[in-house]
Amino acid sequence: MGTRQRRPAHRRSLITRTILLLATPALVGALVATGPSSSAGSESWRAPTLVGRAVLPFDTLAAGPPAGAFVVPGPGTLNGVTFPLAAQPVEGFSAIVDGRRRGEFLAMPDNGFGARANSLDFLIRAYFIRPHFKTARGGSGTVHVGRFISFRDPDHRMPFPIVNEDTRRRLLTGGDIDPESLQRSRNGDLWVGDEFGPWILHFNARGRLLDPPYGVPGIMSPNNPALAPGEVATQPNSRGFEAMAISRRGRVLYAALEGATVADPDQTRRNIYRFSIERRAFSHRVRHYRTEAPGTLVADMGLIGRHRVVLIERDAGSGLNALFRRVYRVDLRHPTTEGFLRKTRVVDLTSIADPHLVSLPPLHPGDVGLGDPFRVVCESVEAVHLVRDHRLLVGCDNNLPNSGRNPSRPDDNEFILVDVPGLHSRH
Repeated sequence: MGTRQRRPAHRRSLITRTILLLATPALVGALVATGPSSSAGSESWRAPTLVGRAVLPFDTLAAGPPAGAFVVPGPGTLNGVTFPLAAQPVEGFSAIVDGRRRGEFLAMPDNGFGARANSLDFLIRAYFIRPHFKTARGGSGTVHVGRFISFRDPDHRMPFPIVNEDTRRRLLTGGDIDPESLQRSRNGDLWVGDEFGPWILHFNARGRLLDPPYGVPGIMSPNNPALAPGEVATQPNSRGFEAMAISRRGRVLYAALEGATVADPDQTRRNIYRFSIERRAFSHRVRHYRTEAPGTLVADMGLIGRHRVVLIERDAGSGLNALFRRVYRVDLRHPTTEGFLRKTRVVDLTSIADPHLVSLPPLHPGDVGLGDPFRVVCESVEAVHLVRDHRLLVGCDNNLPNSGRNPSRPDDNEFILVDVPGLHSRH
């Protein structure tokens, strides 16, 4: 076969221009819309996709004393759960970071049963977990729970009496702190964002409290023990450091308030504080994030680049009434002219494409929000973690014994793996 001769570049260009001039407007539109194929171009339009899901049953227990004696006048039953429980429930995950090896994570529950008064016997821990995600290629969809870290204060760093005040280990409970966010510094120490202060708490890798709580001057919740009789809290109940990210070099924490301060005339403003790990102090510079509505909440943050984070903003709905929960990409450097950080929506958690039906079949009759699209319907979707380049792990705090996925039974703990094309886009 002879060698095929190529047309000169200028002739090809002339032919292309002639075709475009003679083409119909519809054809021109189709040509422009199609454009050249590239990985960057395809990522700009491909929708976020559910690629994995794993579920930990609500009645999973770990070693420890009974818990939940203060949830209902006991013994008693609430939403089908009999309290007190025989041991410590593994539930209510509000933060996720990497574990000790690939595929393992360290997941931290919050204060237990939703309030200080009913969580006095809930021990504050973080569990090493390994989700076996159900994917398009298979997988059990189960979660293995391994060893745990017990948070404790044997050196009396807390400036107030704790529930286990006179014990040797002084294990911390949901009556002492409400841990909602977690990060690990380069030396392995754990930093916890709390709502009762709100405080930032510093623990070593084994859960020993190393410093007194770090609070923001002028910010105090109704649960802060330092609040004097008659003194008015500046932060609403349960609106403390729900979200916290750590810088790439592990030197700075960015801690965000879940809700607006009481006195702020703009109730869509959420303060993000900069805390220096080296200096053990908050910066005077405060960043501001604007929510889509006064009632929506900042639920978690995670670093995805040198100066950018992903952030969950959600409503307080559950089940089919969970209508607003989104993941935004936020640039920490460049605020708008109004002083708010710029944000770009990257995932709508109420409508995640599930073309391979990873979320099916339902685990229980009556489960809602499964199939294509998949919906995150737990009341408190409170954890987001970058697993790799463009894959996010989203975790639910099931708020035992609340219901969301199924109106007739308590929520399980769900771990949701979402592929997000274009997550690192500069646009």
